[in-house]
Amino acid sequence: MENDEVLVKVEGLSKKFCKDLKTSLWYGIKDLISGVKGNKNERVLRPKEFWAVKDVNFELKRGECLGLIGHNGAGKSTLLKILNGLIKPDSGQVTIKGRVGALIELGAGFNPILSGRENIYNNGAILGFSRKEIDDKLEEIIDFAEIREFIDMPVQNYSSGMKVRLGFAVAAQMEPDVLIIDEVLAVGDVGFKIKCYNKISEMTSKCAVIFVSHSMPQIARVCTDCILLNRGVGEYFEGDVGRAIEAYDKSFFKEESTINVISDYFSVEEIFINGNSMLKSNSRIKLSFGKQLLVNSKLRFLNDFKLSKVQFSLVITDKSQRAVAIAENEFDTKLKLIDNVINFNVNIQELNLTSNIYSLTLNVIGRTVNNTRIVLGRVLYFSELEVIGKKQESYAPVILNSKWG
Repeated sequence: MENDEVLVKVEGLSKKFCKDLKTSLWYGIKDLISGVKGNKNERVLRPKEFWAVKDVNFELKRGECLGLIGHNGAGKSTLLKILNGLIKPDSGQVTIKGRVGALIELGAGFNPILSGRENIYNNGAILGFSRKEIDDKLEEIIDFAEIREFIDMPVQNYSSGMKVRLGFAVAAQMEPDVLIIDEVLAVGDVGFKIKCYNKISEMTSKCAVIFVSHSMPQIARVCTDCILLNRGVGEYFEGDVGRAIEAYDKSFFKEESTINVISDYFSVEEIFINGNSMLKSNSRIKLSFGKQLLVNSKLRFLNDFKLSKVQFSLVITDKSQRAVAIAENEFDTKLKLIDNVINFNVNIQELNLTSNIYSLTLNVIGRTVNNTRIVLGRVLYFSELEVIGKKQESYAPVILNSKWG
């Protein structure tokens, strides 16, 4: 297959479910009697039905990794099961070329009474490999899974982490054309996770990868494209994973909110950047390389909450949600609460960041009168900052020289 050949093509894919079991069975009988085949004719929603996936479209080529993100219940697992052929769509079409390896449920595809070794041969056969091909890969699979002393033990006695190790090892070492990975990599130790993500990065040049995770740093690390699912509807971000992650984070907040706050302790009265109010409009601020960045803010704390000290940190992240710069103050005893309101500003005389688009986030930490340290909250992505005038030279984080007051 050519590197630019489309390995996965999804066109108008939709799937509906019924919230009530009895009603679902009745609808199924009616559909059989009427001769309606759900995968060919799209129907309107009937009472108690809902769209799990609605009109999803995308293409995926060899060398690309598509991230699927969204809240729990957004439709990610349903979409993966359709792609893997476990369930049929109500409408639309899926075209997949080549061999497909999938890790969509913990232990899926394993026969619990068979040993790990026997399950390797079973899974390899399902992927379309001959016994000789599996023999050639067997030692590599066992070494990658790091469970050699347990390889002849029944899989039903494996821990969840061991099942993930074996499942991923089979899927990766068999070198499928399309690799589908769900949140199963959230299970297991850190060392093996890093090993898996490195392997995914290595495999991306040889196959097409569909990757589901709630870990946005991992999505940013391995994915080239991204789909944000919301109640089954997908928003496609081609080549702009950072924008997809930002949209995912912002989706946790009400649409009418211009300042996104995660806190049970304070609200934002106002934030200014170089004199521009972010409360009225969190529009993009343009700034030349090396120029001044001045942030003024007013926070209102709860009436019954007492603080002795407050610490602020201004974090600047790039489009991949990687922190590239930070400015923070020490726990400041000079910042006093007046009528439960605290005013502060940070003055960065020279913002020496290369040309790019960044997001600004404010972290707030406090100490009570008993000197207890409390993470008070975060003000997420309250502004976009576009720096112009200097090309990128490195990825090294920057500690900004700042004055607080």
